[in-house]
Amino acid sequence: MANPDELAAGRPVVLRGGTVLTMDDAHTILADADVLVTGDRIAAVGPRLEAPDGALEIDASGGIVMPGMIDTHRHMWQTAMRAYGADWTLTQYFVWNYLEHGRKFRPEDIHAGNSVSAWESLEAGVTTTVDWSHNLHTPDHAEAAVDALRAVPGRSVLAYGNIQAGPWEWTADPAVRSFFGRHTADDMLGFQIAFDVTGDPAFPEKPAFEVARELGLAVTTHAGVWGATNDDGIRLMHENGFMTPETVYVHAATLSTDSYQRIAATGGTISVSTESEQSAGQGYPPTWQVRRHGIPVALSMDTSVWWSGDLFSAMRTTLGADRSREHFEAHQKGETITHCSLRAEHVVEW
Repeated sequence: MANPDELAAGRPVVLRGGTVLTMDDAHTILADADVLVTGDRIAAVGPRLEAPDGALEIDASGGIVMPGMIDTHRHMWQTAMRAYGADWTLTQYFVWNYLEHGRKFRPEDIHAGNSVSAWESLEAGVTTTVDWSHNLHTPDHAEAAVDALRAVPGRSVLAYGNIQAGPWEWTADPAVRSFFGRHTADDMLGFQIAFDVTGDPAFPEKPAFEVARELGLAVTTHAGVWGATNDDGIRLMHENGFMTPETVYVHAATLSTDSYQRIAATGGTISVSTESEQSAGQGYPPTWQVRRHGIPVALSMDTSVWWSGDLFSAMRTTLGADRSREHFEAHQKGETITHCSLRAEHVVEW
């Protein structure tokens, strides 16, 4: 184990003899290879690299060396109540966080949740986390969220949201606009806008999309969640021109073929939270049908109120859910699956 003080001294680091998952387009795997890190960049990958003078050498033999993982949807503020809702349904989660106790969160509570969550992410090998921060009642809450994210190593994206008001209301608040005027994205912290589209024919969320476009920020939205969001929301987004390649659709577990085709045609990404979907009730984890439409998939943990902060758990549960659906459908037709369509390398890429 490397001494943190040695790493902090800025010495080059060489990871020796590991199985390296390069995660390039060809999914190249290098056995018994080295990784050289100089400063904040990977300088070289390959067998028996020459180490610079003074480099710290770490024996990675018998281990896997891979890039840090990316969680595309985690309600970090809720980690202040980590594991509190282990047996909740989605309804109980909504009542506790949205209608009752969530509105009592102070800026310091948001800071506490984000701090614990950011360290939890790093401990699990997640080096980039999208903070789906939908309890920012005031810009002071948002400032607290940013302060916590800045204080912990790793990359973060603050997806600004507020479940206590309609998105057409809080995005129009001059104080919220002022927040974005004070904060600009850099290599370590980015920004998105986070809100949901209910499917109301009046499309009240339209002004929020316009603000996001004006600010140059991507929108991340919970789509296809049983009892909350549906195909009407996708249709309204599409008809009004607000589905873009930057849009991330979280869960997307109860959508129709038409909605998946709209997402595919506009280049969006679906963030799947398998542990959450299979237990809370958003819908059956959708990778089995998302794959049919060629839509890019990203994995996420959702919230540590229920689940672990570990994307290895997400990968395993996603393989299990997808494969069990494939087997089940085949058995219904009297057929047998002899080769799994979803492979381990796919969920690692996701």
